[in-house]
Amino acid sequence: MEWWQAVILGLVEGITEYLPVSSTGHLIIASSLLDLDAPDQKAALDTYLIIIQGGAILAVLGLYWPRVLRMIRGVFGRDPGGLKLAINLFIAFLPAAMLGPILHEEITARLFNVPMVLAALFVGGIWMIWLGRGKKHHVNLDSHEDGSPADQKHAQLTIEDMTWRTALAIGLFQVVAMWPGTSRSMMTIAGGTLLGLKPKEAAEFSFLLGLPTLGGAFVYSLGKDYMASESGLTIFNDLGAPAVIIGVIVATISAAIAVKWLVAFLNTHGLAAFGWYRIALCALFGGLALAGLVNVTPS
Repeated sequence: MEWWQAVILGLVEGITEYLPVSSTGHLIIASSLLDLDAPDQKAALDTYLIIIQGGAILAVLGLYWPRVLRMIRGVFGRDPGGLKLAINLFIAFLPAAMLGPILHEEITARLFNVPMVLAALFVGGIWMIWLGRGKKHHVNLDSHEDGSPADQKHAQLTIEDMTWRTALAIGLFQVVAMWPGTSRSMMTIAGGTLLGLKPKEAAEFSFLLGLPTLGGAFVYSLGKDYMASESGLTIFNDLGAPAVIIGVIVATISAAIAVKWLVAFLNTHGLAAFGWYRIALCALFGGLALAGLVNVTPS
């Protein structure tokens, strides 16, 4: 992999990881356009597309270190609010942690290709438009912490208001995002707002949930790649160590910028704009495929 290709993939990863548009979907499409999806290096590329998510992890750690510090203090009994958030994140992480290793091989073999990604982008776009246009799509899973019933029409919960049931439901939404093109951020942010969280709060919980989720995928993929090779990491041998390092650095910087922008955007706009973007992206690449300018055949 050339250094400029690593820069492009790092930018795509960083910009799209926390936006509800599917970073994996964009990376698969970008890889196809860059002619990096040759069969002889597909395994290394699939691992690379997960490894550069480490940049997105570093970005959230840098931006939300006060929250992370509160959770650490909570685990050691020094911050009840931080402990509650840590427990809720753990509960939300459990579904993907349990099902991810079981479904990983099947998902990689059957869904890591452009046609399946475009299908997920389109369906997800329709769902986001529906959520964005309807101001009162809320599901009441629980009462507030003080025991008062949640208002289905005007529920605007914060992270501090969340119960374990809401956290678990968001975790189940995240499982759907194992389908590349669906978007982990889309499922957790849109799922959170559907369950009554303020969009900004749903986004912040999604960012924090990405730490164990993306971190787990990072460690699992790196370890699997190492165990499968007899001479070091396959991605280093096939794609080159500089490409990995450059991709992670670029992803870190661009992810930090994207997170700050998304929070500001959600304060004044809804989710519908991202739905329209997803549909437009499907139309664009559908046209390119019909023109023979991009290969959308499953590899």
